[in-house]
Amino acid sequence: MCGRTACTLAPDEVSRACLYRNRTGRRRQPRWRDGDADKYKPSYNKSPQSQSPVLLSQRHFDKNAPADECVLASMRWGLVPAWFRENDPNKMQYSTSNCRSENMLSKKSYKGPMIKGQRCVILADGFYEWKRQDKEKQPFFIYFPQSETVSEDKFKAQDNSEWTGWKLLTIAGLFDCWTPPSGGEPLYTYSVITVNASPNLQSIHHRMPAILDGEEEVRKWLDFGEVKSVDAMKLLQSKDILTFHPVSSLVNNSRNNSSDCVQPMDLNSKKEPKPTAGSKMMMSWLKSSTPTKRKEPETNEKNEESTKKLCKSPGALKQWLQGANKAPKSIYCIVRHEETGEIKQST
Repeated sequence: MCGRTACTLAPDEVSRACLYRNRTGRRRQPRWRDGDADKYKPSYNKSPQSQSPVLLSQRHFDKNAPADECVLASMRWGLVPAWFRENDPNKMQYSTSNCRSENMLSKKSYKGPMIKGQRCVILADGFYEWKRQDKEKQPFFIYFPQSETVSEDKFKAQDNSEWTGWKLLTIAGLFDCWTPPSGGEPLYTYSVITVNASPNLQSIHHRMPAILDGEEEVRKWLDFGEVKSVDAMKLLQSKDILTFHPVSSLVNNSRNNSSDCVQPMDLNSKKEPKPTAGSKMMMSWLKSSTPTKRKEPETNEKNEESTKKLCKSPGALKQWLQGANKAPKSIYCIVRHEETGEIKQST
């Protein structure tokens, strides 16, 4: 399962962090689809129905574009199939935030997008997973191994040069485009593909997102013109390539959105954070980045007015990192998962 992620990069940083290679091996920097950079909001605590950065083939928007040319888009988490007939996407009775790789072709919601080549790559700093311990659940932050140090000058890299900041996870996904039957703007949504957990993650949870390892796997997954669905599905394997650390239960509430969500903690004391190479690199990067070029993560992505005020204040990112936000009351909803039929409570 994958029910919470983090993506704290600003739009221009996301573009630089996901350079890709086309069929000829040429390195390219994807641009944002018109207007989508403004829809995406950085966050330490993204939950389903939030907007996330997604990499996909430009041909999905322009039939004359090469299939191996990629573009960045902001899509809502939780796939709404094109055939859904209600005018309100929130009336979906099943959770489609995840789809199991082994069931994709037997589920109506995912079979169509897979056959049509509607494959995408979800980008994230990492994802959260909960390990059941007695009567409690301990959250963990899971991500690609990172370099130990980063110098401030490295963030001044030019277009198409090597990105030396936080290495983003590249997660395989499917997307669809839904238009309200009564008319209106089309809505692009996605689902995270999951596989059996890798050996080092099995103690936390039995499932994990399907990770695409390296530029070549990303290229093959996105190039639906050259790589057919049956071959693309071979990329969906458990990969023992991720690292993790325990984090605070602050992340349990999706309204909590600060760097405290990703800070490592010592499970023995549960007081003092225990830094790792990856966490040191993350905090070094956040502090050295230029605040004026970064978008401030929101406490609530739907509260646009308060976000504008926060971004206009001087030193907003610094204040965010140093301050501790009080956790508001939780809001719960009941959802039924399409794959398992399980009914559960979520925030």
